[in-house]
Amino acid sequence: MELRIAGTISESVVDGPGYRFVVFTQGCRHCCPGCHNQHTWDPAGGTAVRVVDLLERIKTAKLLKGITLTGGEPFLQATPLAWLGREVKKLGLDVITYTGYTWEELMLISLNKKDIKELLLVSDYLVDGLFILAERELELPFRGSSNQRILDVSQSLQAGGPVEAYFS
Repeated sequence: MELRIAGTISESVVDGPGYRFVVFTQGCRHCCPGCHNQHTWDPAGGTAVRVVDLLERIKTAKLLKGITLTGGEPFLQATPLAWLGREVKKLGLDVITYTGYTWEELMLISLNKKDIKELLLVSDYLVDGLFILAERELELPFRGSSNQRILDVSQSLQAGGPVEAYFS
């Protein structure tokens, strides 16, 4: 199974709590003005990689708390990312997924698209919402604009609506 990516970072501390292996997916339809990852927009750009090869790289990384799936738009490649998420959870790592979609939009889409639901289910946390340049706040942890939320996926599913998470 392949995944089209713009790149990876083996050890990041800005894409979620703790040391994180970050996968920058390729392809995004949101095209937010002011996006700092515009090079990820073209779905034909980047590089095709085997998901098993990414998993092997994650296994060799030291001191990881988890992985972060960002973009681009990860939900455009939900099937391979859901597989990767399931495998890294077996290693005891957590999964944070960034998306331009809101929780509410993803819940509607997931009614007809099983792969969207699968990626949601393997995500421990979801950072949702478009980047809005007018709402940019540099002080916010792990997100770019104040409209974006950090959601606890498990609690949100149990509550039937978005439940915000707070990292210390």
